[in-house]
Amino acid sequence: MSYQVIARKYRPQRFADVVGQEHVTTTLGNAIASGRIAHAYLFAGPRGTGKTTIARIFAKCLNATNGPSVDFPEDDERCQEIAEGRSLDVLEIDGASNRGIDQIRELRDTVNYAPAAARFKVYIIDEVHMLTKEAFNALLKTLEEPPEHVKFMFATTEPEQVLATILSRCQRFDLRRIPAAKIVTHLAEIAAQEKVKIDEPALHAIARGADGGMRDAESTLDQLISFCGDNITENDVLSMFGLAAQGQLLGLAESVLKGETEDALRQFNELAGSGKDLRRLVSDLLNHFRNLMVFSISQGNTSLLEITEAEKTALETQTQLADMDALGRILEVLTDCELRLRDAASKKILVEVSLLKAVQAAGAMSLDDLLDRLQELRAQGSTTPPQAQARPKPQTQPAHKPKTEPVSQTQTATTPAGDLAALWPELVRRAGELQPFAAGYLTEAHPVSLDNGKATIGFAPEFADQMDLADNPKFQRTLAKSLEQMGHPGLEIQFVRADRPADWESLSTQPASTSAEPHESGASTTPKPPEGPVDTDEFKNDPLIQKALEVFKGQIVDVRSP
Repeated sequence: MSYQVIARKYRPQRFADVVGQEHVTTTLGNAIASGRIAHAYLFAGPRGTGKTTIARIFAKCLNATNGPSVDFPEDDERCQEIAEGRSLDVLEIDGASNRGIDQIRELRDTVNYAPAAARFKVYIIDEVHMLTKEAFNALLKTLEEPPEHVKFMFATTEPEQVLATILSRCQRFDLRRIPAAKIVTHLAEIAAQEKVKIDEPALHAIARGADGGMRDAESTLDQLISFCGDNITENDVLSMFGLAAQGQLLGLAESVLKGETEDALRQFNELAGSGKDLRRLVSDLLNHFRNLMVFSISQGNTSLLEITEAEKTALETQTQLADMDALGRILEVLTDCELRLRDAASKKILVEVSLLKAVQAAGAMSLDDLLDRLQELRAQGSTTPPQAQARPKPQTQPAHKPKTEPVSQTQTATTPAGDLAALWPELVRRAGELQPFAAGYLTEAHPVSLDNGKATIGFAPEFADQMDLADNPKFQRTLAKSLEQMGHPGLEIQFVRADRPADWESLSTQPASTSAEPHESGASTTPKPPEGPVDTDEFKNDPLIQKALEVFKGQIVDVRSP
């Protein structure tokens, strides 16, 4: 006898044998028991979930010798004919290859003939959505009022493509993806009957790759037996089908959540270099972060998840690393990557870039934190935008080192040099005229020294964010030009972290008026905002504006003069 593949050898022969579709088999069994049998049924669902199998079992129940009944004997001749495809009264038609109006007209002409031997004449049309519109229309009248001895059973993976007029004439049953736990149990039973030794992690890996389809899982097991013989391990499954091990997947997800860019890229390149399926990898990451979100929302309830104990332990750990906003952003990035992978010329680069975006999304400040930070800055009178501090920044190296001195070299607080202190209000005013929002950069700054051809400006350690904004070549040129206009040409501008002297009052604490209290150095006026029209290009390219756009993910709609 020729070899029969596992998917056919272990195909369910009764409703009780069908795995994971109890909501369908129970309803059909009750309909048979009560005699409420419709003339047309539509079975919709993903591939490999049992659509045509259920239709065939239903046909056996209707035509059993002692039927209609779900409890027909195994040796029933009619049922055996249907199971083997030999019955003249149960016709299985492929909708993809018999999709034209001529084939449907032939079918319509034959429905009036009585069954040859069975009780009902059953037409099972697979992939019915492939029929043309004309073919559907030719079937409408027959489908609405068929002869009493005719039953139609349609199967499709895309019910939305079936005409509404067809759907309204059928009882519809939506088959679900089969849970991974049930696939594992069923495969273990098959392996025991086939005398094949397979470990549990390997069964879970097969179930994960099957994506809810029992036929896919059985075909995979069949292929593995041919490849490995009678002893199958998890590594065999992973290497044959390009899947990432559970530990590798969890490690990569943890690196993303922690903002460890270098480690995430290293792990990804190891997976890609070992030949893993990138589309499957992204899909598995999506599923993991979805599980993490559900686990966090449900406070540890796993009833909505299909996970192993190892995955549950990892979820308990990773829940502490990300909030709902961060998980939502990560899922958006990975979903976009999955959609674009099919058409991407370089899939590896696309996934790498998406992982970098996911790392940034995990470390971005949430909207609530941004609003809280804005409130704090408004209360302090600061005009600089907030920076994300809720999470550690990704561990990436800057393209160039800033000219500022390192934190460890914070200078000792001293009285500011008299020359620069005397020039300070005028410097701020002139810089504001040359560059919008210049005063905002210097709100919490203070003069440190003016000697040896260098003007040193300090920021207290708590205003490191403001110093990062100010320390850019464009603003340094603005300050140098302002000092040149004041009679001090050729000065180099340097920013340092230095404690503010006790007798120095920052601009943010001075009263908002046209003049300020005279400073001991002789300064008597607070700089006024620049008058006249704002330079649109300079405004848009201002580092402060660019930083605000980056923080708030915004865009400039219009620029107007005050």
